[in-house]
Amino acid sequence: MRGTRTNARQRRHGRVRKDIRGSAQRPRLAVFRSNRHIYAQLIDDDLGHTLAYASSRELGTAGLTMEAAASVGKLVGARGKEAGLSAVVFDRGGFPFHGRVKALAEAAREEGLQF
Repeated sequence: MRGTRTNARQRRHGRVRKDIRGSAQRPRLAVFRSNRHIYAQLIDDDLGHTLAYASSRELGTAGLTMEAAASVGKLVGARGKEAGLSAVVFDRGGFPFHGRVKALAEAAREEGLQF
């Protein structure tokens, strides 16, 4: 079991998370990609609260596509702006920064989140 793809992603995520920490002024934009959906949360790690979130499940998109990831990025960016946030720390969750994760990040940047 040690060599599975999921375990490798979790090990990468653990290495990244030991250095990344979100706060109320600069929360962590955490991305999770499942086989069917993509999720994004703005998390204050000091209090352990989620400040804003978005997912492709709530958008009702069919399948995990680049367009679905971009619309989740726009939605989490807009909700972050509503919450008064402008700067975030990006946590890719151990996933490579390309494809759907990159599309989500670029859409969040277009909505005004800086990272």
